[in-house]
Amino acid sequence: MTFLEISALLITLSAAFGFINFVYLKLPHTIGLVIMALMASGVMVLADILWPSLGIAATMGNALRKVDFANTLMNGMLAFLLFAGAVHVNFTELAERKWAIGLMATLGVLVSTFITGAGIYYFGQWFCPRMPFVWALVFGALISPTDPVAVLGLIKTIRIPRLLRAKIAGESLFNDGVGVVVFTVMLTIAMSADPGWMDGAAHGAAAGHGAGGVGIGTIVKLFAGEAIGGAILGLVMGFAAYAAMKRIDEHNIEILITLALVLSAYAIALRIHVSGPIAMVVAGLLIGNHGARFAMSRNTRKHVFEFWTLLDEILNSVLFLLIGLEVLVITWNRVNLPIAVYAIPLVLFARLVSVAIPINLLKVRDKFEEGTIAVLTWGGLRGGISVALALALPENVYKPAILMATYAVVVFSIIVQGLTMKRLVLRYSFHGAGQEPKDDEEERDKTKKKKAGKKS
Repeated sequence: MTFLEISALLITLSAAFGFINFVYLKLPHTIGLVIMALMASGVMVLADILWPSLGIAATMGNALRKVDFANTLMNGMLAFLLFAGAVHVNFTELAERKWAIGLMATLGVLVSTFITGAGIYYFGQWFCPRMPFVWALVFGALISPTDPVAVLGLIKTIRIPRLLRAKIAGESLFNDGVGVVVFTVMLTIAMSADPGWMDGAAHGAAAGHGAGGVGIGTIVKLFAGEAIGGAILGLVMGFAAYAAMKRIDEHNIEILITLALVLSAYAIALRIHVSGPIAMVVAGLLIGNHGARFAMSRNTRKHVFEFWTLLDEILNSVLFLLIGLEVLVITWNRVNLPIAVYAIPLVLFARLVSVAIPINLLKVRDKFEEGTIAVLTWGGLRGGISVALALALPENVYKPAILMATYAVVVFSIIVQGLTMKRLVLRYSFHGAGQEPKDDEEERDKTKKKKAGKKS
């Protein structure tokens, strides 16, 4: 299949499944797409079993392999999705919970990585093919960060207190960037510490990865360079776009400037080896807050935000459809099934600990809403980023188990946690919990009217 044919197929399926979900299933859009894609994958596999000559699942699987999910998401879609998500986040609310967000996005990710890695390592000694501790940590690193695309899509449908909402959104945006950096560090250590990580034929081609080992200084330099470098790049590029937008008032050109910002900043990040996700989040927050306030007219703001909302919805639809269809390219076997099942409660436990530690540390100075730990734990959805990182792993004996466990956690997270999140929120005395969140522009207009009424 050509690129045009694959693109047409994915968009058509997204539209068709979205229509069926809206009319009949009435589930949240992204969750409905994942469920329907999984069902379609199951039907194709069943058809192959009943009528092998048709080869439907094999044909679709080959088409999906051409898409290259990992490369398409990490080096393409993710830039737009993170910027679109960050543009709509209120920076003032983030600042009010900066310590909680910062701790969960750094300490929380590290705690979760090591708890998950240790759990997988010790479980594997008894029930699964033995996985070295460094490779168990690689799995912990790729599965620990919550997926901002899945999380932001979920909280759009549920009304929760603004500061709790800011913590969920802010953490998911920043811990994604931090998580990718931690994954990069862990993968570098794994390939350096375990010379037998690949078969002999491929080992020579990658021998340079392990030369000399990886020391603490190298790890700190890599982590700081990726994270801090990404933040600086996002700030510099975002300010340049802001300065250009401030000089004109033409919404079409200003939309083009934001597109140029996303593409150029992410391309530069990949070229100079700094964190593209962190650069996108920083640039998005700058344009969506400072830029919207001082560099855009009301008309421009309306068009820019509508454009990024639409692009976000389209890419979200394709991404979650792909997550459901990727089941066709993953190798499933009974040997790795125990680790896939075990990974689900293990990752949830690691998430609980990684949330509880920062929140309890900050309780001495900040007040948190009742149920914060429970909502943050259950609302920490995993999504396409974890699947992409698992697919991007080099071919080795551990990859099938890691990929199968990752997919099991992601599917459980999106479907089970996503569908029950509103019910959990309703258990706590949040004002208006469970209702559809109101539009931000509508909320701002009402606030202005109230202030005007008080002055008069």
